[in-house]
Amino acid sequence: KSDHLRQEIETFMQSHICPACQGKRLKPSSLSVSVLGYSIFDLADMSAERLSAITQELKMGIVKAGHEKTVIDTLFREMETRLLAVEKVGLGYLSLSRGADTLSGGEAQRIRLSVQMKSGLSGIIYVLDEPSVGLHSRDTDRLIGALLDLKSANNSLVVVEHDVAIMRQADYVIDLGPGAGTEGGEVIFAGTPEKLLKSKTLTGEYLSGKRKVSDKKKARRWSGESITVVGAKEHNLRDIDVEIPLGMLVSIAGVSGSGKSSLVHDILSRALSKHFYHAKTEPGAHKKIVGLGNIDKVITVNQDPIGRTPRSNAATYTGVFSLIRDVFAATPEAEKERFSATHFSFNMKGGRCEACQGGGLRKIEMYLLPDVYVPCEVCGGTRYNIKTLAIEYRGTNISQVLRMTVSEARHFFLDQPHIEEKLRVLEEVGLGYLVLGQSATNLSGGEAQRIKLATELARKSTGKTLYILDEPTIGLHFEDVRRLLEVLEALVDRGNSVLVVEHNVDVIRASDWVIELGPDGGEKGGELIFSGEPSKLKSCKRSATAKYL
Repeated sequence: KSDHLRQEIETFMQSHICPACQGKRLKPSSLSVSVLGYSIFDLADMSAERLSAITQELKMGIVKAGHEKTVIDTLFREMETRLLAVEKVGLGYLSLSRGADTLSGGEAQRIRLSVQMKSGLSGIIYVLDEPSVGLHSRDTDRLIGALLDLKSANNSLVVVEHDVAIMRQADYVIDLGPGAGTEGGEVIFAGTPEKLLKSKTLTGEYLSGKRKVSDKKKARRWSGESITVVGAKEHNLRDIDVEIPLGMLVSIAGVSGSGKSSLVHDILSRALSKHFYHAKTEPGAHKKIVGLGNIDKVITVNQDPIGRTPRSNAATYTGVFSLIRDVFAATPEAEKERFSATHFSFNMKGGRCEACQGGGLRKIEMYLLPDVYVPCEVCGGTRYNIKTLAIEYRGTNISQVLRMTVSEARHFFLDQPHIEEKLRVLEEVGLGYLVLGQSATNLSGGEAQRIKLATELARKSTGKTLYILDEPTIGLHFEDVRRLLEVLEALVDRGNSVLVVEHNVDVIRASDWVIELGPDGGEKGGELIFSGEPSKLKSCKRSATAKYL
């Protein structure tokens, strides 16, 4: 009966297509009703683009069958408006029956945007948080068209964005900085994009080309070792064989919906996890994977949250908090009080504040409204009781350490090599501004992914590891992309292989090898259209990425 227990048990279950209806959800009597030979499932299973293409044919067929034209016209007008709005935001490849839980954050946001577009409202302020997330440059151009349509209907748009094309189309740009976290929070530029290009801000210098994300002159030579996915058929993949070179930085490119995630995550990542770690999740449809002996470990870094409760944070996830607790437990005051490392945990009884059970916040249930969190009135949000807070290391208590940023903590623990090393890696992936105790629920997908990456980087590398990353540049400024690329290049220099699913043109250009799927999304995708060095991609006529490179 408990929701929590049900969720626990579900982690040991697998989802399978229902054998009775074959995933169609309806009983035979409902499916037997058809329009021009199409059942309701046939239409719902089409992509928005495909359904849009046959609406006229459907309409004429129904009218010929003797149904009242005025009723039919109204229905089809509404249908066409909605489908056109979905296509305009670059989601024409999505099938209408696609589950909402399988959409990326960017796709979900653009679906909400398409609903607004067909509403035809004016005088509204729309606030968008990185709408270009997960979009190929070609689809970003379509999205810009949709945003300009909203603007022309006398609306105002405030867009938080790192995408070059969207910044250039803006009427006004506000740049915050100069750094991140405690070093930021100031308006360092406000004006037109033309003026931004001439400014001395980091954003302006990257936009104008004075600074570059990567100075890489030449791609690495391929040693000949590889992993090959043979006969990939999952979702829209068309029985393709894809060879992935090892010992290189490899980008998987292609427009949204071309089959990148199906290939990399549904097939490759799951098959490797099953082979190396006996994972229970079944890989997608494929014949076999050749070359497994060329690697000895796989690490998949995706954008899933690092924790679903306010108790999870970067310090606990990376394991650095365990080391910090050991340091506090070794102080003379802690030894005198006989406090062990567990006493400094906010998840265990003993040292934590029992009023909020170490959360630092009290949850107030608002019933019909979302829950509200307020600082605990007993500990004042410090998470610990008075006795624990009295114990200090170099004049600082455990709660004050949790309020430090990664960069501040790194300088504070310079005399503790194990702690300093973990914090240094977090800084290298561009997270120096992050507060150690910041709740995992407040982190973006890109931040969560970089915390996972830093956790893996802090471990000793075997030199034959394959790292799989899903759009690691999401939510990153040009400067952060540069730093991330340096980290990835260092991994490859140590003999490892890095495979990134990516739309960022700077990352694709800096790769040693590019594999592009396409030529389009959905039913028109799923083919291997290019595999080779980025310099040769420019001459591939079927590539949608080539002209942006």
